[in-house]
Amino acid sequence: MKQHFFIKYKNPILAVVFFSLIGGYFGARSIKTELLPNVVFPKIKIIANNGDQPVDKMMITVTRPLEEAIKQTPYLQKLYSTTSRGQCEINIFLTWNADVDVSEQQIGARISQIKNDLPPGVEIQMEKMSMYSVTTVMGYQLSSPDRTPIDLNWIAQYTVKPFLSQVEGVSRVETLGGKNKEYWVNLNATKMSSLGITPAMVRDAIQKNDFIESNGYSSNYNRMYLSITDASIYNIPQLENIIVNSDSSGYVRLKEIATIQVHEQLAFIHVNADGKPALLVEILQQPNANLIDFSKRMDEKVKELQKILPADVHISNYYDQAAFVGDAVSSVKEALLIGLVLALIVVIIFLLSFRASFAVLITIPVSLAITVMVMYAVGYTFNIMSLGALAAALGLIIDDAIVVVEQVHGIREIEPDLSVNVAVQKAINKLFPYMVGSSLSTIVIFIPFAFLLSGVSGAFFKVLSYTMMIALVCSFFVSWLILPVIYSFFSETRKSTITTHKTIWRKWVFFFVKYPWTSLILIALMVGSFIYIFPKLETGFLPDMDEGTIVMNYFTPPGTSFERTDSILHKVEQIVMATPEVKTYIRRTGAESGFTVTEPNRGDFLIQLKNNHKKTTDEVIDDIRAKIVTSGQPVHTEFMQRIEDILGDLMGETQPIQIKVYGDDPDRLKPLATNIADSISHISGTADVFSGVTIAGPYINIRPDLTKLKQFNIASDDFQFQLATQLNGSIAGTVFEKQQMTSIRLMEGISNYFQSLDALKNSYIFLPDGKLQPIAHLATITPTEGVAEINRENLQPVVVVTSSLNHTDLGTAMKDVKKVMKKVALPQGYHYAFGGTYEEQQQSFHELLIVLIMSCLLVFSITLFLFKCFRAASVVVIIAVLAVTGSCIALFLTGTPLNLGSYTGLIMIVGIIGENAIFTFQQFTEIRPREGVKDALVYAISIRLRPNIMTALCAIIALSPLAFGVGTGATLHRPLAIAVIGGFITGLPLLLIVYPSLLAMVYRDKRKPELPGLFNDVGQ
Repeated sequence: MKQHFFIKYKNPILAVVFFSLIGGYFGARSIKTELLPNVVFPKIKIIANNGDQPVDKMMITVTRPLEEAIKQTPYLQKLYSTTSRGQCEINIFLTWNADVDVSEQQIGARISQIKNDLPPGVEIQMEKMSMYSVTTVMGYQLSSPDRTPIDLNWIAQYTVKPFLSQVEGVSRVETLGGKNKEYWVNLNATKMSSLGITPAMVRDAIQKNDFIESNGYSSNYNRMYLSITDASIYNIPQLENIIVNSDSSGYVRLKEIATIQVHEQLAFIHVNADGKPALLVEILQQPNANLIDFSKRMDEKVKELQKILPADVHISNYYDQAAFVGDAVSSVKEALLIGLVLALIVVIIFLLSFRASFAVLITIPVSLAITVMVMYAVGYTFNIMSLGALAAALGLIIDDAIVVVEQVHGIREIEPDLSVNVAVQKAINKLFPYMVGSSLSTIVIFIPFAFLLSGVSGAFFKVLSYTMMIALVCSFFVSWLILPVIYSFFSETRKSTITTHKTIWRKWVFFFVKYPWTSLILIALMVGSFIYIFPKLETGFLPDMDEGTIVMNYFTPPGTSFERTDSILHKVEQIVMATPEVKTYIRRTGAESGFTVTEPNRGDFLIQLKNNHKKTTDEVIDDIRAKIVTSGQPVHTEFMQRIEDILGDLMGETQPIQIKVYGDDPDRLKPLATNIADSISHISGTADVFSGVTIAGPYINIRPDLTKLKQFNIASDDFQFQLATQLNGSIAGTVFEKQQMTSIRLMEGISNYFQSLDALKNSYIFLPDGKLQPIAHLATITPTEGVAEINRENLQPVVVVTSSLNHTDLGTAMKDVKKVMKKVALPQGYHYAFGGTYEEQQQSFHELLIVLIMSCLLVFSITLFLFKCFRAASVVVIIAVLAVTGSCIALFLTGTPLNLGSYTGLIMIVGIIGENAIFTFQQFTEIRPREGVKDALVYAISIRLRPNIMTALCAIIALSPLAFGVGTGATLHRPLAIAVIGGFITGLPLLLIVYPSLLAMVYRDKRKPELPGLFNDVGQ
């Protein structure tokens, strides 16, 4: 580098600073903001519906053919299916290197090939799982004190939904709740029998009189007309006047044998909001939309919508993901600002120079601004992972700036006659190769994350590592090219007036250099501490994040009626409403969030807590769970936070503890799972234990006597049609109304709707001549206990026992679970395996261990290339690895679990300590040829004492807001911050005591150190 580079290019570099700050500002405003990184999970879900077919037949005719077809898909990793009554759900897990779009097309093609082999009428839905395909980003409730559910649904479908769909960035607007309109034709069986009319005749009459068909084209006066025959039904009078039967005695109209009225459509779904029936409007956004801007546009649109809605109809927000993300962004900004101010105070105290400190202050925003510009250019977004990376990188950015400023400041203390420009040039010339090496030592540790991490940990923590790499690369170039110019600009251009200081003789440094074996005691203590503490660390998977939103999944006992389930849940709602921390909630019965199959006795709560709730979300969950148990309501609940629920849907692992029991007979698996669940429930720290055995509910088996049906000339399909009409009604046609087709449902007496078993046995079947015959003469009616749903993994029957955690960590709970499972005796050919979060954790920890080893090797390689000495590289790596002990001690003392976040902090500290060790060794190598090993070590440690303390304190202070969990979403990165802070704290004695001792042991010489003379002219 030329001598006057920073003078010659001063103005262009200052212009770069100015434009970088402007570019960073506009980049921060333009960059997309979202909750989590937009990751397309390698998972495809299929839901097949075939009416109410029994479980065993559904398995044979639908599930198994679909599984066998899908099993041939390339990159298939795991196939998991659940077969229930009339429905099956198949989760297809692909490898992470699969092209999900291509796999989706291949699966669709294979299903098309076997379509003809499936039962007629099977409906198949397929969804590619991603953050935007299943995640509601905004939710509204529509309510009115006066309007019926039918009216609300009409307003939602034809006013609210189209209006909100106009907002830029909307993917889908979905509604849930309310009721569709139907025309119920209530047949009078007595009149029909007396006139010789059957339900089939009524159905056929409606269908024959409800059509619109083209007759062809007609030409008249050079104009062409399309001729159509319109026999559509448009209103109740037309429906009433349909002629059902006619003979020589006259004709019979529908109104003579039935009453027609508007009624709510049959639906086993109910929605309550804050204790009152409501209709939900859920908003899903496009992948390329900015969540914050999208939320603002949607809020403005909702305000416009309220003006055009009827006065008694109100729309209000019950969930806004953007609010949490916005608070998280603000929290990161606050953490950056707090850390920056506190670090600046440390720099001022140590350097005693406001000008030099101001140079550091300007450099940091420039580094962050350029980082944001690069993130925007490569398509990165602001999310909880990338924002956390920026906050965590702040300490390292300050570290880079301090190294340069302190070096320039030190040169000016030693040589006060030098001008600031010459001092800056001299410092950079001296530091540059070591700046490259030290920066690489912190950057390269993130490279293995890109290649070695898989699964959800790889998907999310790759974003964190890439963002850290971008920030550190930008920080290097800013410290190398921009910081010197800023320092020169804000410092004196004349000769320095800084007072020189004689370095105080560091006798303690000389002691450890002269007697290096004493440091072995400290090493032994650290190694012993690690051996003692590491096995005792709590362990987890993903770091916790308190979003302030609770998801409570629930189900009532199998076979519980829809009305009884609703009654039970009303009492649960009262418990939720009575909880002081709850702001609002919605309750869904017969439906759940996400793309899933839900039975009528299942559903979920989405509970939003108040902004400043005093208790943590986990404490609120404990309170609600305990009150539900105490109330004695027959309902099983499973609690989790909103983000956990989203990730559970995407990963297919909704609970931290899963015990998968495999065997060839589903009936034998049921008692095994029940016994295991009972044993697990007695383990301290487990909660919401579920055996995994789901009973589809009892059913009534009506078996017709085919001989008697033939005797009375009753067709089997007519027999089934009449039964359906008696129980839930049968669709016979539609009425065209405005923007929708309204169904016409035939009913045999509304009072018989959901009739009892006795009423069913006493009912009648119409004979072809209209006479009535008791159903008991034509069929046997037998109530049957429900059949368990069938779960299969890779075509093998499996039952999954699950449990959540309560006041314990995953590792501790799993130790007890393993002890229990060792005592379980399984039949020959049966085996078990652990799944859920634990399975993901074990895989991620194995991969992170490899990442840690690779990071150490990379730091070793960089140090080796920089100093061309195996001894130096080995000592640097030893010091860096020993610093991990401090991270473990910090985790242990604070009760923070070892999870993906804290493990990442352990890996980071290896690079950070390696970086500081490189600068110390640089000072050592410079003077060693002249003064010998021991004097050179004393010199190096004395010179590096101030910058080492400064960088450690600044980094610790910068990370403190994250470590204390200050702000929304900060708890996600708290483990990482604590691990790094712990590494810095132990890194200081390692760098100042152990490091020179080890160097003294590996670089021996016979020269005795000169005590005071060496340092007389060395500035502190």
